[in-house]
Amino acid sequence: MLKKVGITGGIGSGKTTVCKIFETLGVPIYYADLEAKKIISINPAVKRQIKELLGAESYYKNGKPNKAFIASKIFSDKSLLESMNKIVHPAVQTDVERWYENIKSKTNATYVLKEAALLVETKSYKHLDALIVVTCPENIRIKRVMERDQVSEEEVSARIKNQLPEDEKVRVADYVIKNDGNTPLIPQVWEIHRKYSGNN
Repeated sequence: MLKKVGITGGIGSGKTTVCKIFETLGVPIYYADLEAKKIISINPAVKRQIKELLGAESYYKNGKPNKAFIASKIFSDKSLLESMNKIVHPAVQTDVERWYENIKSKTNATYVLKEAALLVETKSYKHLDALIVVTCPENIRIKRVMERDQVSEEEVSARIKNQLPEDEKVRVADYVIKNDGNTPLIPQVWEIHRKYSGNN
């Protein structure tokens, strides 16, 4: 049975970096946040619901999402963010199930990873076999996101405040990977990989 393992962490924690290490070990990964962006761009039902929620300005005339407008709305209003997640999350859930069924027949791996920011918030981690949480001190996370997204410290702090505190994610984690810039990542990833790939 192909096991499903979730991997999550707050914004700027370095989930993607950790996932790249798992990928080099041959683990198939579903990037839920990346796929969500595609779904927001192309799924007609999702697009219609987002326009109803946030207004017609959510999309440009060419049909592409107005990311800056959407972000300005949902990151400054928690209830809008929750409503947005209720639109996007079920569509992603359907997509990940399709992906999982498809990958089962194509891989020799013993487990797959589902990478997503909101695995704990949406309780979807409960449908997985295990949960990995990537942690990182907040000051490093803020610096990383400021550099990556070219945004101000205030904007990053506002996004962090909208997310579940790290310690609440750690509380339900089966494994914690420390990405603080001092603790080597590869041995931590390898330890988890060993358990799930049968290389005990």
